[in-house]
Amino acid sequence: MRAAGLRVTAARLAILDAVRAGNHPGTDEVARIARERVGHLTLQGVYEALGVLTGAGLVRRIEPAGSPARYEARVADNHHHIVCRRCGHVTDVDCVIGAAPCLEPDMAAGYAIDEAEVTFWGLCPNCQDRLTEKAEGDQA
Repeated sequence: MRAAGLRVTAARLAILDAVRAGNHPGTDEVARIARERVGHLTLQGVYEALGVLTGAGLVRRIEPAGSPARYEARVADNHHHIVCRRCGHVTDVDCVIGAAPCLEPDMAAGYAIDEAEVTFWGLCPNCQDRLTEKAEGDQA
């Protein structure tokens, strides 16, 4: 945090640790995990700290369609995500092909592209298993 020019506080450390400990946690989950470590934290304080940490490049905010914002500590690369349509579980996926920005648009319209954000959607293995079990149960 100091290297990013931020003041180090117990709350910010707990929030950063919560992001690192979770699997792309949302704000409520970050708050719950951080409160276990430092006690009382307001939700507004957690939002503000996440904004500061994101602005400093210490965490990354992702917003899968139809989902509240989530956060991750993997910020040093241009990776992408796979999101389960059923349970919302998010998994990191490394660059699809080549070096960042991984994908090149057919027409860049004069932009100097430096990042691509790709979200794949599907069913995670657990949800696939549950659907298979349900289908087998319905056939019995």
